[in-house]
Amino acid sequence: MGAHLAHELLCTTGMDVVVLDDLSGGHRQNVPDGAAFVEGSITDEALLQDLFEAYAFDYVYHLAAYAAEGLSHFIRRHNYRNNLIGSVNLINQAVKHDAECFVFASSIAVYGDSPVPMREDMQPQPEDPYGIAKYAVEMDLESAHDMFGLDFVIFRPHNVYGEYQNIGDRYRNVVGIFMNQILRGVPMTIFGDGRQKRAFSYVGDVIGPIARAAWTDAAQNRVFNIGSDTPHTVNDLARAVAEAMGRPDHPVEHLEARNEVKVAYSDHTAAQEVFGPCPETPLREGLHQMAAWVKKVGARESELFGDIEVWKNMPPIWKKATKQALETA
Repeated sequence: MGAHLAHELLCTTGMDVVVLDDLSGGHRQNVPDGAAFVEGSITDEALLQDLFEAYAFDYVYHLAAYAAEGLSHFIRRHNYRNNLIGSVNLINQAVKHDAECFVFASSIAVYGDSPVPMREDMQPQPEDPYGIAKYAVEMDLESAHDMFGLDFVIFRPHNVYGEYQNIGDRYRNVVGIFMNQILRGVPMTIFGDGRQKRAFSYVGDVIGPIARAAWTDAAQNRVFNIGSDTPHTVNDLARAVAEAMGRPDHPVEHLEARNEVKVAYSDHTAAQEVFGPCPETPLREGLHQMAAWVKKVGARESELFGDIEVWKNMPPIWKKATKQALETA
């Protein structure tokens, strides 16, 4: 999402764009030409202060997160350090340097197991540490607005996929995981029976409103769901991915079910009222666009997350692979 957002801002606004990324989930080549690039983390307070003093940012777009909902149960300290404390570091600098607007990419994870379609007027009830961290940042932004006048716009995207996604990540981005497994010649793995239902959102459909939000008056200090309206089961997704990759008969392996919300998709009426009709790329079309890019870049492999804090109740496939990696390291 960050790569697409930087490209959108450069192409449509003429603004100077500075990208900060620690490259833990992305690649340097995804940064578009014309954007200044700084390698670093939002957990580095001194670096953030230097950047705000050097560039005097008008707008801050915060998409940095370790967005692994399922894994967040087992890396709780890491999750809160990166997704909550890092966010507060960024908010502090925006307040100190009088940024005009702070645009935050939250997550549908804040709703937990709420009735569908999930609406912004529902009370968030996150069920995993990742969702808890995201909701805490939302509340902190409201507090910063009340105390310091920092304007904000919060988006709750869901199940975003598309070009530039880190397909090598083993713990998140199910579309990327499936495509990478096909390239590596191993079965697509699904937790449980595959009847979990999500609305998978093509990245090109969500970036426009996010980019415009900072100067859209009607969006100020509000929360918006954004993404696809059409839910699909994970089983259906696997078949569609295999078809997009030209491997319709690629095998699927069902693993032991994990603790996760079974059905999650949201209502987007508020976003449509403020930003106008939002495009919705059909799933198969979006998958074919992503697959064309994936075939060019080839299979990728990221390091297993080695700093596990809690092993209890961890999905066996993650536990086995991680312990094997630690033993051979």
